[in-house]
Amino acid sequence: MIHELIKQAPKALLHDHLDGGLRARTVVELADEYGYKSLPTHDVGELASWFNRGAKRNDLVLYLETFAHTCAVMQHRDAIERVAYECAVDLAADAVVYAEVRFAPELHTETGLTLDEVVEAALAGFSRGSAGTDLTIYAILSAMRTAARSLAIAELAVRWRDAGVVGFDIAGAEAGYPPTRHLDAFQYVQRENFHATIHAGEAFGLPSIWEAIQFCGGERLGHGVRIIDDIGGEPGDYTLGRLAAYIRDRRIPLELCPTSNVGTGVCASIAEHPIGMLRRLRFRVTVNTDNRLMSDTSMTKEMVQLHDAFGWGLDDLEWLTVNAMKSAFAPFPERLRIINGLIKPRYALLRADHTLGV
Repeated sequence: MIHELIKQAPKALLHDHLDGGLRARTVVELADEYGYKSLPTHDVGELASWFNRGAKRNDLVLYLETFAHTCAVMQHRDAIERVAYECAVDLAADAVVYAEVRFAPELHTETGLTLDEVVEAALAGFSRGSAGTDLTIYAILSAMRTAARSLAIAELAVRWRDAGVVGFDIAGAEAGYPPTRHLDAFQYVQRENFHATIHAGEAFGLPSIWEAIQFCGGERLGHGVRIIDDIGGEPGDYTLGRLAAYIRDRRIPLELCPTSNVGTGVCASIAEHPIGMLRRLRFRVTVNTDNRLMSDTSMTKEMVQLHDAFGWGLDDLEWLTVNAMKSAFAPFPERLRIINGLIKPRYALLRADHTLGV
C-alpha cells in the first residue's frame, strides 16, 4: 500500500537532465526521422537496456558517453520541443508538481540552431507538456565545464529569465575541470541577481565543493554527495569538518541522486547511499532523478527505494519534498503556493488514507 501512496504523492524535482530523460522509443524514432545511423540498436527494449547498462559502469566519464546518442537526435527544433514536451508529460504523470530540468544548449547546435533557438524550443515543449496539469516546470541552462562557453551560456540564461529559465549550472566531467575555470560566468550571474547551482561533489571531492560554494557562489550543490568526506566518526557520534558544518549551517541544498550515484560507483547500493546519514544529520537533503533514461528511474522509483532501504514513510518523503520546494529557484510566492496549496494538503490526505488502510 505504501508504494501506491508514494506514486500518488506530490513530488518536487531539482536535478533532472533533459538529454538524460528521453523515452527510448523517442530516441529510435528521432534517429530514423533525422537519419542518425549510430545507435547501438533500433529495438526499443534493447536500447533502453543498453542505456541502463552504460550507466552502471562505476565511472562518471563512461556514464557520460551514453549522452552522445541522445544529444545526436536533439539537433533540430522539432526534436528538442518533442523531447521537452514528453519530459513534462512524463513528470506530470509521475505526480511531480514542480521541476527544474537542465540542459546544455551548446550541445544542440550542430545543425545550425542558435543557442536562443534551442532554449525557445525546449521552453515551448515544457509549456505545451505541462498545460492543464499540476506541474510547474522551469529550465536551468548548463554550460559544459570541459568547454569555454560558460559566460555566453550564463548570459543566455539571464536573457531568458522572464520566459522560463530560472538558473545557471556547469555540467560534465568533474575531475580536472574545477568550478573556478568558469568564475567569470558565476560572477556575472551573481551581479545579475540570478541563480546558480553547480555540479560538484559527484565524482570529485571536497575541493570541488569548496570552490563551488566559496568562490563561485553556488546556491545549491548538484549532487554534493562527497561532502561525506568531511564527516567522521561513527553513527550516533559523527564529527563534521569545517566545510560540512558550513554547508549544514547555511542550509545549502544537496541535490542527491541515489540511483545515479550507484551507477557511477559512489556507493554499491541504495541502502549504502549517504543520503541516510545526511538526512539523520539534518542537512538540506533533496532527492532527484538525474537521468531518467540512463538510470531507468523516476521520482516514484527513487522514493520507493528510499522507503525500502531506510524505512522512510510519508513524513520523511514530505520533508524531502518541502526541502526541494524551499530550495527551488522559483519566486518565493510561487514556492509558498505549491507547498501550502499542493504538497502539504495532499500529503495530509495520503496520511489519512494510510491510517484508514485505504
